[in-house]
Amino acid sequence: GSVAWAVCHPAPAKTAPRLRWYKTCILRTVSIKEAEDTRPDKGYSGDDVDPEEVLAVLQESITLPLEIPSGEEVEDIIWSSRIRLATVVPGKEGHPDTITVTNSRYQGRVSFLGPSYSLHISNVTWEDSGSYEAQVNLRTSQISTTQRYNLRVYRRLSEPQITVNFEISGEGPCNMSLTCSVEKAGLDVTYSWISREDGADTAREGSVFSTSWRPRDNALSYTCRAGNPVSNVSSRLIPAGPFCADPGYPLEKTSTSFCLLAKGLLLLLLLVILAVGLWYIRVQTRCKTPRMKTLRRNRMKLRKKGKPDPSWA
Repeated sequence: GSVAWAVCHPAPAKTAPRLRWYKTCILRTVSIKEAEDTRPDKGYSGDDVDPEEVLAVLQESITLPLEIPSGEEVEDIIWSSRIRLATVVPGKEGHPDTITVTNSRYQGRVSFLGPSYSLHISNVTWEDSGSYEAQVNLRTSQISTTQRYNLRVYRRLSEPQITVNFEISGEGPCNMSLTCSVEKAGLDVTYSWISREDGADTAREGSVFSTSWRPRDNALSYTCRAGNPVSNVSSRLIPAGPFCADPGYPLEKTSTSFCLLAKGLLLLLLLVILAVGLWYIRVQTRCKTPRMKTLRRNRMKLRKKGKPDPSWA
């Protein structure tokens, strides 16, 4: 259907001779849908609210908190993430809630925490990141409220790996370049280098740190710190002196010292077990030897007497 209206301008009170003034009307016809689209919706709120930023850890759980106005009875709640995710209809008078998960990607991974039916997602994946929306339809006031969220997913960082490059030129200083990196770091990772001198820490931003050192200088050690919005990690201490004082000093000497110690202890344990096993076998052999000798003597005596060996009976 359509609706029409006219905007009319009446003729002036006084007219010139032989000049007729007519009422000018402008007629406009629009569809009912257009009229509805231009009409403000007074029963809807939440359009102008900025989304709430929520951080999640990969393969862990996260909850998107939902607030229900006090004193309001909820007709239903529609959760969406690009497409409809689930619909929750609160139960009445002791009846259970009706929950329908319509997005198969969330099947078995979502639940709705009472009493506000906040969205709880378990085993978070990279694909879960993005915008979410909760439309709450209120029966009491006959309005709909909307709460929006922006979910960002990050991985917990592993221990930083350090690469050391150094150059010694004659009697000049030893120039060092330290590079810090994290495996599968992802986005929004920051790096900084911490050096400690005279009891005070000095921080320098960036994943690469360059410095120079002379044998007469104080022996400094450096630590790399890496962080993202959900975790912060630090590397082991990297001493500057050994690299420059001994050109053959490998990075693996500091990075694998613990591993070498563990391997040494394991080898020692295996040797002890082997020694105990050999001792046990030797003791058993010694215990059996006198018995075997006695049996042999008895057999010899019986043979001399011409009697059969009892063991053959």
